[in-house]
Amino acid sequence: MKITAVDTFLVDVPLLKPVSPYQSRYISSSTTGALLIRIETDAGITGWGETPQRLSFQNATSFTGEEANYFRPILLGKDPTDISALYADWEMEEPYLQSLVEMACWDILGKQSGQPLHRLLGGLYREEVEVTCCMGIRGPEEAATISKHYVDLGFSTLKTKAGRSPEEDLAMVRAIRESVGDKLNLRIDPNMGYTPEVALQLARVLEPYELQYFEQPMHKDLLQESADIRQQTKTPLALNESVTTMEHVRKILELNAADYLLPDTYQCGGIWAVKLVGEVAASAKVPCIFHCSHDLGLRTATMLHMAASSPNFPLANDCTYYSLENDIITQRFEINAGRIKVPTKPGLGVDIDESMLKRYLVKCSV
Repeated sequence: MKITAVDTFLVDVPLLKPVSPYQSRYISSSTTGALLIRIETDAGITGWGETPQRLSFQNATSFTGEEANYFRPILLGKDPTDISALYADWEMEEPYLQSLVEMACWDILGKQSGQPLHRLLGGLYREEVEVTCCMGIRGPEEAATISKHYVDLGFSTLKTKAGRSPEEDLAMVRAIRESVGDKLNLRIDPNMGYTPEVALQLARVLEPYELQYFEQPMHKDLLQESADIRQQTKTPLALNESVTTMEHVRKILELNAADYLLPDTYQCGGIWAVKLVGEVAASAKVPCIFHCSHDLGLRTATMLHMAASSPNFPLANDCTYYSLENDIITQRFEINAGRIKVPTKPGLGVDIDESMLKRYLVKCSV
């Protein structure tokens, strides 16, 4: 099988309340943007991939709509089922670009074999996957109201953004706990907003509120500092931005720097890379949670297949899918009591809705 055509598409789908506006310490967003890729083959099989449009708040990385011109010289004539070659030989400049192509290749492989992705990744361990509800940085009153709303919808776990100030974070956590008590497992994510000294102080102050975890409070390279903080507080620590290469993952585990890891395809370089992170973390008895970067249907499907086939993804995985105005797949995922059924059709198990793709298209490469 050979790749015969490659096209990319920029799409932007509005977010609904109460997720919108989604305020992190960096930006406030009211849409979910994504770069999609379509890979066609001489066997008549087409694969699709997705990667987040807003990739680096620090570096202001953005897409131009001309990405297909970058991919075509690399991909045309290659066999998309040789996925190991993608890691060994293709040498793409950024892991998020590699993850985009790799997802489409898995989609093709699944369709060629007639198997859903979770079968290719080891088989079905769970038929439904639990997901979180999410909230940007909010004032105490809003946080209390939104958390009650999520309890009413049947979610068990809430993740909030944080990181602008410890006082703001504490007030938000206190308001949520006063509003819903222990009905929601609670996670907060400062996105590397604090120094080690401030992170430790806040982790200690948060102890009475029994967070499920405190996610990436410091810069991604401060792994020894993360390990030190774990020894000085009862608040569990999770790492996301630090979870990139296997070298980094090994160092995290060797230092005992995290209670939980949050890998993602666009940070690690693809589906297989996330699978490996999950397995290596399992060997150290460190559970994983699939990270979300405001995902459309393709990446949501990927999360479901990964969690379904991987015992070491036991907790609610990050998700803002329920907040999308619509999606670019033909049959949207349904979330019932915070759970989504795993797709069973071959490949990613979803089909692109061409009318929705056209509706939300920002720019298409030629």
